[in-house]
Amino acid sequence: MLVPDNVEDERGHEKEEVKVEIEDNSVLQISGERNVEKEDKNDTWHRVERSSGKFMRRFRLPENAKMDEVKAAMENGVLTVTVPKAEVKKPDVKPIQITG
Repeated sequence: MLVPDNVEDERGHEKEEVKVEIEDNSVLQISGERNVEKEDKNDTWHRVERSSGKFMRRFRLPENAKMDEVKAAMENGVLTVTVPKAEVKKPDVKPIQITG
């Protein structure tokens, strides 16, 4: 699976709950853990719900990805990972004239 230039993932998470890593110079891994507590109450009752969970996503990076320039940013709970790609050098083609 090739990763696009920008990957948006994991809406609603905090920056501290998410880890972005490059493994073996070829795999982008996004992982984390989230613990949420929701409390509802009124004059007659009080309820607290707790939920937690782990997540992990892995993307194979293209061969021309610039590993040293990968960046991650979190804004309003949206993680954006930018993976710049090197230009693919076009082969130098020299035409050969056919005689005869």
